[in-house]
Amino acid sequence: MISEFQDLSDKIDRLAQLTQSLRAENKLWQQANKLLNAENAAFKNQLAQAQQRVEALLAMLPPPAEQADADADGEGAAASDAAESSEVPR
Repeated sequence: MISEFQDLSDKIDRLAQLTQSLRAENKLWQQANKLLNAENAAFKNQLAQAQQRVEALLAMLPPPAEQADADADGEGAAASDAAESSEVPR
């Protein structure tokens, strides 16, 4: 009977140690997750800023010469459709 209690006591001790170990590991994973989330937010912010800069640069570009000429002639899409249909596929 005493040995059974000793075995049970040993198992409880191992369980307590494992619980402490898992809690410490969980805390480390939570800290790592927090850091990665902050890094991800920073990358998203950088990406949004880069997208804004690219969109601003694109807005500053003049329209392509072919499109500008077609728009000036008043034909617009009809002229570009005709040009596309007359091209030979490669």
